[in-house]
Amino acid sequence: MNEKAERLQRIQVTALDEILGETLPVLDDGFVRVIDYMGNDGAVVQAARVSYGAGTKQVSDDRSLIRYLLRNRHTTPFEMCELKLHVRVPMDAWRQWIRHRTASVNETSTRYSIAIDAAQRTPPASWRFQAASNRQGSEGRLDAAAGAELTQQERELQQHARTVYQERLERGVAREQARKDLPLCTYTEAYWKMDLHNLLHFLALRMDSHAQQEIRAYATLIGEQIVARWVPLTWEAFDDYRLGAVGLSRLETAIAAALGGGDRQKALTIARDAGWLKHGKNGLLRNRERDETEAKLTRLNLAIPWRSEPDV
Repeated sequence: MNEKAERLQRIQVTALDEILGETLPVLDDGFVRVIDYMGNDGAVVQAARVSYGAGTKQVSDDRSLIRYLLRNRHTTPFEMCELKLHVRVPMDAWRQWIRHRTASVNETSTRYSIAIDAAQRTPPASWRFQAASNRQGSEGRLDAAAGAELTQQERELQQHARTVYQERLERGVAREQARKDLPLCTYTEAYWKMDLHNLLHFLALRMDSHAQQEIRAYATLIGEQIVARWVPLTWEAFDDYRLGAVGLSRLETAIAAALGGGDRQKALTIARDAGWLKHGKNGLLRNRERDETEAKLTRLNLAIPWRSEPDV
């Protein structure tokens, strides 16, 4: 039997349509643009309630369901939504970005096109020290005078690299070879499309305080200015259960429970049995897992048992 297909209206999100195609600036010359999207909060709950159809539940029920799904890591319904962005980003940050392999990507090719004549520059007050406890992170800033000197050197280096690149092109050198000495601060552009589940994973990692500051600026903009407009109920749940949450391991839960019950010695025993309290000549040896636990206990306003007294 030939049944007439149900006529459907394309899902539209007014708040996101308001910035569709708009260039949202990031860093000194980067940007993010929303090119297209599919689905909304309703698409998430519709996928979760596939047997019910649309219009059978209230908005308050939709909110509760989305919070349940995200809280309990039911991920498939969030894969029903997709977001397509156009981004301009420095190549060093793009190297980290592209590691999220669940996206569909089409990047500007400097084999076919002239490299973008723009490079990310560092203001004098923004040069960061290498973190003492994190080999891949930074902390603190150089003073303004030292920063000004580094910024001037940076400008000269970038200008020289661009001049050399242009001279190679003018002499007929192939673009794929002429580009090889361009610095990582050179901007690249790409179209980047990802479903909502994997996008939230990207944001959880790249909005984290441990992420590199430059890519964190992009992730924060995408999260707070784009995703929050597109799927506000999902964003609220994500903020509550991922960004603002504290995850505890089995050992951390046991230590927190012991401290909550007033049993500091039990907490110390758990930590000692886990190998967290080994000593060297200058006190406790560094232990990354213990350091992470300390940060969580501090956030929960719990005493750190091995720091409260020297005799651990």
